[in-house]
Amino acid sequence: MKRSLLSATLAFALGLSALPLAAKTTNADPWEYLQPDREQVIASLNVVELLKRHHYNKPPLNDERSVKIYQGYLKLLDPARSYFTAGDIAEFDQWRTRFDDLLKNGDLEPGFAIYKRHLERLQGRLQFALNMLDNGVGNIDFSVDESLLIDRENAPWAKDLGELDELWRKRVKDEVLRLKIAGKEPKAIEELLTKRYKSQLARLQQTRGEDIFQAYINAFAMSYDPHTTYLSPDNAENFDINMSLSLEGIGAVLQSDNEHVKVVRLVPAGPAEKSKQIAPADKIVGVAQGDGEMVDVIGWRLDEVVKLIRGPKGSLVRLEVIPANNAPNDQTSKVVSIIREAVKLEEQAAKKSVLKLNHEGRDYKLGVIEIPAFYLDFKAFRAGDPDYKSTTRDVKRLLTELEQEKVDGVVIDLRNNGGGSLQEATELTGLFIDQGPTVLVRNSDGRVDVLADENTGIYYKGPMAVLVNRLSASASEIFAGAMQDYHRALILGGQTFGKGTVQTIQPLNHGELKLTLAKFYRVSGQSTQHQGVIPDIQYPDVMDTKEIGESALPEALPWDSIRPAITPELDPIKPFLSELQNRYDSRTAKNPDFTFARERLALAQKLMDETTVSLNEAKRRAQHADIDAQQLAIENSRRKAKGEALLSELKKEDEDALPVEDEKTKPEDDAFLSETGHILLDFLGLNATLAKQ
Repeated sequence: MKRSLLSATLAFALGLSALPLAAKTTNADPWEYLQPDREQVIASLNVVELLKRHHYNKPPLNDERSVKIYQGYLKLLDPARSYFTAGDIAEFDQWRTRFDDLLKNGDLEPGFAIYKRHLERLQGRLQFALNMLDNGVGNIDFSVDESLLIDRENAPWAKDLGELDELWRKRVKDEVLRLKIAGKEPKAIEELLTKRYKSQLARLQQTRGEDIFQAYINAFAMSYDPHTTYLSPDNAENFDINMSLSLEGIGAVLQSDNEHVKVVRLVPAGPAEKSKQIAPADKIVGVAQGDGEMVDVIGWRLDEVVKLIRGPKGSLVRLEVIPANNAPNDQTSKVVSIIREAVKLEEQAAKKSVLKLNHEGRDYKLGVIEIPAFYLDFKAFRAGDPDYKSTTRDVKRLLTELEQEKVDGVVIDLRNNGGGSLQEATELTGLFIDQGPTVLVRNSDGRVDVLADENTGIYYKGPMAVLVNRLSASASEIFAGAMQDYHRALILGGQTFGKGTVQTIQPLNHGELKLTLAKFYRVSGQSTQHQGVIPDIQYPDVMDTKEIGESALPEALPWDSIRPAITPELDPIKPFLSELQNRYDSRTAKNPDFTFARERLALAQKLMDETTVSLNEAKRRAQHADIDAQQLAIENSRRKAKGEALLSELKKEDEDALPVEDEKTKPEDDAFLSETGHILLDFLGLNATLAKQ
């Protein structure tokens, strides 16, 4: 998008003769100083105009949109319905269908008023919690048989402050019980929670008008789609804060999750991934610099947590993490030590291995090319360096080496590949097809641009499979989708992430707007958005797709399709899919690693479906013991089937240990990779049999 778009919008905003500003209140309002300023009003008008003219969908800003903004704002401020009362909501409802008109007129007062009420309620709740702790943790009775509703997304709003008091009595009791079961002593629990609540109170007093403006305008922007966001001047330089940390950080994609910060994915070859102690959906609850004191970050904003995690290259950061596979009411955490460092391009480079399998009585060799990211050394490329590094160049070299080793086929491993260069996704596709389109990009005006492989000839003509999972995203989905649409490869593994939208950064007079202005489509005309790429044969998920992926984000743009760019040819894979599925089912029915993945996910989903927790200590400990027993049984079942020693208890990790170099494992030890090889060999056998007939 050109900068001229902004100048036109600014002219629109600045041309108004009078810009409404909130009137100063005269009552004894402790938050009276929080008022929108002229720059924010102009910025809000610019956001309105930019979204109207340039967002991919261009949905009207009307009463229906107003309701979405209102609901999104309430969810942003009070996701667990633990602060506002029914009376507050009744008061706010006067604006329910008016946010469209208010925003068009630059009137930010209702957004500020709701936020200030949130501050007032939050202050009251934190003070209530502190008063409760003043009475002593030891005075809390954990023998009473009562429970707490933990899934409050659709719970009724508290009738009054008295009902909020009762809810918070149970909330504090639950916090204490979680920490008690996690092994903390009463005095330590009291100190930790007191410090946490006092810290949140202190940060409350530091609230700026910019914090309110950013929250309110984001509720507006994100009602269009989850990737359209406003960034304040302070955060504009870090516009990718929701996508990844600085390269000189830990290498993780983070997002807010109610009062926690959740790991979405790990950057390949980054410090967090190398630690082997952090996984997607883990929650970060504490951050410490080196050997310093652990800072409790529950209730902090995402950008504040990121500032703590970032730091100089080579320095140590310690993270307190609640693992994703904990039960919802299990507060047991671990501490992970990570040395901050830049992610080196060479560490993300594609690499090869040879998978040796005995299939139906015969030995085979399959080449495996693991691609952690779609990379391109832009600096070297622009400088004309003939040896610049890129995904396509590296894969081309690896394919040559594998063909010299006389492999029977190739597996492209895109698991956990979060994407990267669109140019590389197109060029890599070109290695496996003759000339033709690789991906379609539909803009907000409806124009469809076709990216294509212009080079004649196919570099690798042999049989291949592409292995994907839920964390295969963006450029990975474009490549996998093209391989599926051209019937060039079997696509195996898990449903991919589903991010099929394109964003641009548009500078404003005050901050920046990141907005979605285009959408990716496969050459078959199907979008990669929301749905991702569905494998020909699906493996058991290793993580809950309800928790991770585009479809897990609110207001995600839907899947759709446009006119295809290629005429479908006869599919050589489809006739064999039913038999391939049957053989896969038979082979993996008793495979210990596949069984383990299925059972572990089933247990996690069962636990996530629980909406209440007991506040009775005996019942809670019994529940924890039962969950531990189930997890141990699943692990030992896998070990027994593989002939490994059984465990008497689940292994605890050495929390403060720095990561060590991976032990060299054989490709054959990766159950999902080996099964991919067997399916590819099944296909080759079936195809050869058909050719003889």
